[in-house]
Amino acid sequence: MEEFAQFSVDGQRLYGMMHRPEGIPPAHGWPSVVILHGFTGNRGGDHRLLPLLSRVLAARGVASLRFDFRGSGESQGDFSEMTVSREVQDTEAAFEYARRQAGLDPERVMLLGFSMGGLVAALSAPRVRPHRLALWAPALPELWLPFLRGGFLPATVTDYNGWPLGREFLQEMTRLKPLDAAQAWGGEARVFHGDADQTCPPEFGVRYARALGCDAVAIPGAGHTFDSLDAVDMLHRETARFLASG
Repeated sequence: MEEFAQFSVDGQRLYGMMHRPEGIPPAHGWPSVVILHGFTGNRGGDHRLLPLLSRVLAARGVASLRFDFRGSGESQGDFSEMTVSREVQDTEAAFEYARRQAGLDPERVMLLGFSMGGLVAALSAPRVRPHRLALWAPALPELWLPFLRGGFLPATVTDYNGWPLGREFLQEMTRLKPLDAAQAWGGEARVFHGDADQTCPPEFGVRYARALGCDAVAIPGAGHTFDSLDAVDMLHRETARFLASG
C-alpha cells in the first residue's frame, strides 16, 4: 500500500510517500522508518534507491515514510533557505506524522539517513529518539569546508551547479557536531558505506560507527550512491535485515 503524505513546518508544506505492508497490522501496529535523502537530493534518491528500499521493507513488514525536505524535491520552500537545523526540524515533524498514523506502532519508529541525510539523522536522534538508527554513507561537516574560501563566508548565495546555496548553511556547518550527538544518543544503530566511496569516504562511516558503538557494514566496490546492481541488492538486503529484526 502506497499513499501520498503531507505535513507542515512553519507554514510550509512537505510532500512525501507513505509505504505500508499489505494485510492487517499487528496488534501494536507495524514498525516504520522515516527516510532522509541527501544534499540536493529528493525522496526518490539516486537510481531509485529510496522507493525501492521502501518496497523491500514493506515486504518485510516495515512501513516507511519518504519525504522531500523543505526547498528540495516537490516540497515548499526555497533551497537558499536550507540549513541542517531546518532539516532537523523537518525530521521532527516527519516523526510526529509517522507516530500519528493508524496501523503504525508509535513506539517503533526508526530513522534512516543517506549522505547529508545521515548527518541530519545523527543530529536528530537525541531529539526524536528513534527505535533504531541506520546511516548510509553518512556525511560530516568537513565535506563543505572547501566552500569557505580562505576561511571567509561568501557574502550571499553561492551558485552550486544551479542550486542556490545559502550563506547560513555554510556558516552553520562550522558549528555542527554530529558525532557528539551520535555518541550521546546511545541507541541501537548500524552504518552502511561503500568501500570505494570518494564523496563520503569509508573513514566517515567508521567514525560514525565508533561514536554510535555499532557495526559498520562495508559494501564491496560501492561508490557513494551504491552504484551497481550487486551493491544495491546487498545494501537493501542488509538494511532490511537490521530494521526488520527488532
